[in-house]
Amino acid sequence: MLDFTKKEKVLLKRLNTPSRVQDFLNGLSFNFEKRGETLKSPLFVLREGKAHCLEGALLGAYILSLHGFKPYILHLQATKHDYDHVIAPFKVRGLWGALSKTNHTVLRYREPIYKNIRELVLSYFHEYFLNNGQKTLRQYSALLNLSTFKNGWETFDKDLWYIDKKLDKIKHYDIMPKNTIKKLRKADKVEIKAGRIVEFKK
Repeated sequence: MLDFTKKEKVLLKRLNTPSRVQDFLNGLSFNFEKRGETLKSPLFVLREGKAHCLEGALLGAYILSLHGFKPYILHLQATKHDYDHVIAPFKVRGLWGALSKTNHTVLRYREPIYKNIRELVLSYFHEYFLNNGQKTLRQYSALLNLSTFKNGWETFDKDLWYIDKKLDKIKHYDIMPKNTIKKLRKADKVEIKAGRIVEFKK
């Protein structure tokens, strides 16, 4: 059975706060999936040194679980014209924050200052828009606790599509009433410009 090396375990032990985990995730290259879609386990993300949002959330949640946190991930669902996003929520002294692996200036880390999951999710709403300014975030999922999956997902040598399928099927909640959608104001031009900034070039 595959496992983390002693050196890898020392590294993961050192990443003992959400802030340190986020710094580590930021340092990973972005996985542009040039050879096809992937959903690698934390072990292989760590060894390959790159991740997209869901791979980053899985790795981040796993590392947090080594330090007493529940390994949660959460799905942010956008319109069909935009990309969905996945974050790894965590709780500190009763307040929620989130880890986030993204290639853009938006949809990033959240400090643990939010009273509940809905508050946390809504902090992403105004950052979620297309290049034409249309705001696209529509739903968010219930928390998915990764500890409900059988042991071994953390080091699995194949893609974790079964976790992705579970995340799609879990209960989702609307961000707002449908009659509000048409009344949404578009993002400002300066916001759109800032949103085009990327951390890693494709």
